[in-house]
Order: sequence, then C-alpha cells, then structure tokens
Amino acid sequence: MKLKKELGLIDIFCIASGAMISSGLFILPGLAFAKAGPAVIISYILAGILVIPAVLSKAELTTAMPKAGGDYFFIDRSFGPGIGTLGGISAWFSLAFKSAFALVGIGIFIELINPNITYTQIKLISAGLCIFFVALNLIGVKQAGRTQVFLVLVLIGLLIFYVFRSLPSIQVQRYTPFIPSGMGPVFATAGFVFISYGGLTKIASVAEEVKNPGRNIPLGMILSLVIITIIYVLVIFVTTGILNSSKLAQSHTPISIGARVSMGNFGFIVMAIAALLAFISTANAGIMAASRTPMAMGRDSLLPAFFGKVVPRFGTPHYSILFTGGFMICVILFLDLERLVKAASSLKLLLFMFSNLSVISMRESKIRNYQPKFRSPLYPWMQILGTLGCGYLLVQMGTTALFTTFFLVVGGLGWYLLYSRPKVSRESALIYVIKRITSKDLTRGLLGAELREVLRERDEVVEDRFDHIIRECEVLDLKESLSLEKFLKIASNSLAKRLGMEENILFNQLLEREKESSTVIGPGFAIPHITIEGENKFEVLLARCKDGIIFSPSLPPIHTVFVLVGSRDERNFHLRALGAIAQIVREANFDKDWLSAQNPEELRDIVLLGERKRHTI
Repeated sequence: MKLKKELGLIDIFCIASGAMISSGLFILPGLAFAKAGPAVIISYILAGILVIPAVLSKAELTTAMPKAGGDYFFIDRSFGPGIGTLGGISAWFSLAFKSAFALVGIGIFIELINPNITYTQIKLISAGLCIFFVALNLIGVKQAGRTQVFLVLVLIGLLIFYVFRSLPSIQVQRYTPFIPSGMGPVFATAGFVFISYGGLTKIASVAEEVKNPGRNIPLGMILSLVIITIIYVLVIFVTTGILNSSKLAQSHTPISIGARVSMGNFGFIVMAIAALLAFISTANAGIMAASRTPMAMGRDSLLPAFFGKVVPRFGTPHYSILFTGGFMICVILFLDLERLVKAASSLKLLLFMFSNLSVISMRESKIRNYQPKFRSPLYPWMQILGTLGCGYLLVQMGTTALFTTFFLVVGGLGWYLLYSRPKVSRESALIYVIKRITSKDLTRGLLGAELREVLRERDEVVEDRFDHIIRECEVLDLKESLSLEKFLKIASNSLAKRLGMEENILFNQLLEREKESSTVIGPGFAIPHITIEGENKFEVLLARCKDGIIFSPSLPPIHTVFVLVGSRDERNFHLRALGAIAQIVREANFDKDWLSAQNPEELRDIVLLGERKRHTI
C-alpha cells in the first residue's frame, strides 16, 4: 500500500526547521562555547556552509526519487544494496539518536522548573514523551504535520522576540578574545554542532508523502536552511554577548539563562517554553522521518518484510514506527548526552558524504529516467567540496566519531552479507557508470524501469489506454539506413502476428497508404497509419533508425517512426493516439533524447514519460 500525499510547502518547512531548532540551539551552545570560545559563532556558520552541498544534493535526489526512506533509497539506487544497507542503517541511527537527544533535552528543561528532579526521573519522563509521539505518528502523517506547523511557527516567533529584547544587554568585551585557542577547535566544534543542521534533510525521508515534491521539497529545504541559519547566528551571538564565559561554558540551558539576564524571570519562562516546543517539534519530526527508513528497507527485502507494511486505516508504517520508538527509549535510558551528540553527528556526516557521491553516481550513469525537477548548481564541484568537508569534520571529531562510523560500517555490511544479499537482486547507478567506462553489457535496465515508475508516481500520472498500449508494443531500434519498402516489411512482420492478419496484406496496405499521401509530418518524423478490417484491433509500433529511412528522395531521412494500425471501430481512439503522439514529439528535447537513447526500453520510456493530456475515461 502507498503512503498518502498530505504534506505541503509549509509542512516541509516546519518539519525541516523544527528538526533543527532544538538541542542544537538550546543545549549545545554552552558545550560548544567551552571548546571554541566566542568563535562558536563561526563554528555554527561553518557547519551551515558545509551542509549546503548536502542540501542541494538531497534536493536534487529527492525531486528525482521522492520515495520513503530518503537517504537509504538514494544510496541504495546509486551504489547498490550493500552500501544501501549501510546507508539505511546509518540514516536510521542518526535520526533516532537526534530525536532521542531532543527528548532528553525536554527532561533537562523540566529540571529548571523542578530542581529537585533526579536524572533517572528525567530519563523516564523523556521515555514517556517518546511513547506519546510514537502514538501521534501512528495516527497519521497529516496529524503529525499539523502539530509540527503550530509548534515551529510559535517557536520562531519566540526566538525572534528573544533576540530583539536581548540586543541592548550585549557587552562587547565578552567577545574578546574571539578565537582563544586558534582555528583548530573552531573546526572541531563545527563538526560537533553539525547535528544542529542534521534535521534539515529529514524531509527526504517523508518525500513520498509530499504533494508536488518537485517544487515543495527544494523550496522548503532552502528556505529552512537560510532562515534557521540566520536565527542560529543571531541567538548565539546575543547569548554570547550577555553571559559571562564561565557561566555559558558550564550551562546546558544557555538560552534560557541568557533570557533571564536580559528580561528577568519572564524571559526565563518564555525561553523555557520555547525550548520545550523546540524539543517536542524535533522529537515529532524525528520519529516521523526515522520510521520511514526501516519501512523502505523492508519493502526492498533488506530488513524483514513486516517493516514495510502500511496500515490501511491510517496510512502509516506501524511496525517501523513502533520499532523506532522502542530503540529511542533504549537510547534515552542508557546513553549519556555527549556520546549521543557525537554518535548522531558522525553518522550524519557519513550520510551527507554518501548523498553528495550519490548525485555524482546518478548523473554519470546517464540513466535517462533520472529526471530531477531541481538540479544542484556547480556540479560536480559542489558535491566534491561537500564530501571532502564532511570527511574533514569527521576526522576532526576524534576517536569516538571514527569508532562509531567504523562500527556502523562493519555492522551494516555484515547484516547485508548474512541476511539481505541472498534476497536481493537489484541494479545500481554505479553499474551504469562502470558500463560506460568498460563498454560491457552489465545492466538489464531494471533501475531505469524502476525510476520510470517513480517519476510517474511523483508526477501523479494516471495511466490511460495509450500508456498501456505503449508498454506492450514492439520497439525497433534499426542499425542501418533502409528504404521505405524494406522498413514497411520489417514493421509488417512485427505487427501481423499481433493483429492476426497476413503479413503481405498489411505490407501492401501500409505501402498503398504511403503512396496516396505521405505520412511524414515533420523533419525526421513520420506516422504511417491505416485502418484494417475486423473489430477491437489496435496496435502501435515504435521505430528508430539513426542512419535514416528513405521515405522519399525529396525528403530528409526519417529517424523516428510511429506506426498505427487499427480497425474501424477504433477510429476515435486512433485519433486520440495521433493527438498523444503529436504532443509528445513537440517537446523541446524529444529529438535529442530519441537519438541518444541507449536501447529500445529507453525509447519506450521517452514516450511513456512524455508530457501530454491523458484520457482516463
């Protein structure tokens, strides 16, 4: 069963923004300040800059393949199920860790209200909230999305209020020395706070549930990155300027303490409420996004099939949501805060590297059905820079991050070899790249066919009768120049059996029709079409001849031919088919795409994916 498309632009913006504005803003600034001093502002800016290539790459990949699972789906189709398993497990762990981090953050802010609460009680409260959000996501993505919009819009309003009310309280001397320990800690801290931007690309995981993904996903992600980066910088700039360094470095609630300094207890209460809203929104968005990865892997047989099941009543993957919630509860109860941050950040860096490399793999594969609505600018330099930058930050984060990454690589590949490999037979874009380099016939066209169906689902195409006929019709890819008579003999031989008539009769009718009036309707293009005796008969044949078919000595060679043969009772559909073909061949890149197609199936896909009006009645 397919997921329901219920998320619009405002939902996307709020899911991405809400997933960012949480622990990364309300808890991490104090920990990060202890490492980099006032230059923590630069660390946040650097982390924001380094996430740009991944955002652009994911926007491109998501508009080409808006499927549940996001990172996993891209990586799997780019590099194969082995690396896909690794990417899927990493994506799921990263999202689950970040969401668990947010829930622990809620407990920390409850401590401000009740100082006598114990650390165990904080964890139990966080686990209880996790159960609540799991239940909310079980009901449906629409309800979870509406909750997210309300939370995020209120949260952004409160943060803007904090910035403007706190500006007069800034003391400039608190920014000196600005870089007390050199740039090394600044870069290391950028890797540490990188998780603050990790939620930005969560929307890729729920892309299958987005309306008009070609427009809404890239626009929502880019708006979110720009607006939230500005909010990050302003809030951290203000907080650094109003708190003394020792208090800031030791605080797990720096924004709330800063609000108390600039606005008194009223400000403290307002920002404590803002923090709770932030953590709630991140946890909600995180469970929503994280649960779609096991679902997608279950669909593809990389995990047990029950993960891929969707409950018809609610349109949500219940088993995947419950499994994700259970894992998060374990993380909340048994992992400490800083290890949680480092684990989530290191996995997010690894995923961003894979996303950048996936764009390179998909583009260089030259798969015709890779047709993103948004294309990343400055390709491939943007992707190369993003991969190197994420790799550098990963190394700078130290042994914990590297150990986490190594453990996931070994664990993910081990799972694939022991469980998934015997169950999966799927092509990747990397095979197409290798084929281009070696000129060997390594592919079977499976990925191209899958992407064709993804595109039809993305554009919400409802197939009509013409589509069904094209799916089943004969496609000829002729290798040498032919005369008209020779071509019509080949076409008649292919069509005669399908129509249940004599080959010679069909050939003579096609030839006679051509003598009466040429069916060449444009440079390099012809539509031979005839009416035959019988009932309920209609067939189409597609043909390409790069060297050209000579329909007439006075006309240029013909490279594109659509042959239509139908009985008299199919006359109305015959006219509709002619109209459909006319719309398809009028597309700007039709001739170029037709002549550069690699095989008959790509020729078929050009027709199936052509933009035209469809008659579904």
